[in-house]
Amino acid sequence: MTGRESKLENDMFFVCSLIEHIGRGTKNRRVDVVRQLGEKEIERLVELADVFHCEPLENTAGDLTEKYGITVGAFDNAGECEYNLPTVFDIAKVYKRLAFSVAKTRGMPPAAALIAAYSSPISGKIDDYNSSMYFENPRYIYESYIAGEPLKE
Repeated sequence: MTGRESKLENDMFFVCSLIEHIGRGTKNRRVDVVRQLGEKEIERLVELADVFHCEPLENTAGDLTEKYGITVGAFDNAGECEYNLPTVFDIAKVYKRLAFSVAKTRGMPPAAALIAAYSSPISGKIDDYNSSMYFENPRYIYESYIAGEPLKE
C-alpha cells in the first residue's frame, strides 16, 4: 500500500470540500447544503471532480450556490468556534473518510454514501467545532455513525 488516495477518494474529498465551503459561506448546515444539491448533482460532482479541480474551489462553490439558490442561513459554526478553526479541508477529510467507509462497507454508490454521512445523527457533532468529534479517530467516527450517536469512551 502506497498511502495514496484512490481517484474515488480524491473525488469524494473534492465534493466534501465544496459542501463545506458552501456551508461556511452561506451559514447553512452541511446536511442542508447536501439536500439542496440533491443526489443527481452530487453524483455529477463526484463523476466530474477531476474536471472541477481545474477551477478554484470558490468559483465552483459560488456557481453551485447560485444555481441551486442556496440562501444565507443562521448556522455559523465557524464564527462560533472557540478554539482553532478547522480548515475546510480538515472537515472535508473527516466526511470523505466517513462516506468512503460507508460506501465500502454498505456497498453504496459514492453519492448515496456522501448523503448518508451528512444526514447521519453524528453529522451535527462533526459540525460542532467546539466538540472533539471532528478530530476523533476515523474508526471511532464510523462506529459512532453505525451506532447513530457518539460512542462512550
